[in-house]
Amino acid sequence: MTVLRSLTAADAPAVRRVYGGAAATFLGRSAMTAQEAEEYVARVRGWAGADPVEQYVLGVDVAGDLVGIVKLAHRPDGHGRVRYALREKRWGRGYATRAVEELVTFAFTTVGLDSLGARHHPGNPASGRVLEKAGFTRVGMVNGMIEYRLLEAVPGAGGGPRRGGGPPARGRRGGGGGVCGD
Repeated sequence: MTVLRSLTAADAPAVRRVYGGAAATFLGRSAMTAQEAEEYVARVRGWAGADPVEQYVLGVDVAGDLVGIVKLAHRPDGHGRVRYALREKRWGRGYATRAVEELVTFAFTTVGLDSLGARHHPGNPASGRVLEKAGFTRVGMVNGMIEYRLLEAVPGAGGGPRRGGGPPARGRRGGGGGVCGD
């Protein structure tokens, strides 16, 4: 079972494993060091206590094993950015899809966002499949990354999130989807 949960200080070694190997390559960064992982977890725990929360960072836990990280950046305009990274040895098992689906539900029901964006590295098509399974629609290329969009369900329209929504807003910083975006 895949569960999204808050990070604890004890998660730093697992976070380091998430941000290493091929995941680091797709993120365009070097592998995370032990010290960077500890500092990152400390920052994330601080962000979780902010009011209002601008970025949710949650661990992807599978049977007590932290296998990934999902992020939801919350913008005041009702738009959010989804990002995720999974430990390379856990790719291809459906964990990312389940985690992103849970994050989408959280974004629209708990946080109250109207739309979500995500993007991934063109060399990582599996991340595009994860986003599409979670309801996102590909809308094009932006700054060398493949961009996706998902709109909240329209009340009374009978269904879950609406796909598409036209081109992504220009000038937004950050974001990313798939194994991308830190």
